[in-house]
Amino acid sequence: MALPSADTPLYNHTLPDIELWLTQQGGQQDRSELNRWEITKIAWRADLLLETDSIIVRYLDAGNGGEDIQRGFKYSLSRQDLEDAIFAGP
Repeated sequence: MALPSADTPLYNHTLPDIELWLTQQGGQQDRSELNRWEITKIAWRADLLLETDSIIVRYLDAGNGGEDIQRGFKYSLSRQDLEDAIFAGP
């Protein structure tokens, strides 16, 4: 399955497209909560929640003193914008 072009807003992707994209980014889907994904990179780890109108990203233990950092991203952003924002890390 080919994904839409990277400059396409995420709201123009089907759910299987979004799931494929997250899998390609190294994401692991939570089997008990299908809208929750975990992403682990060398320097950080994050939980992603696919909400109705946005993706909520919680970078775990990423702030001063080890607190979590949470950010929200609207589906109106392109997949490329989201990759640049989310996968660059906290």
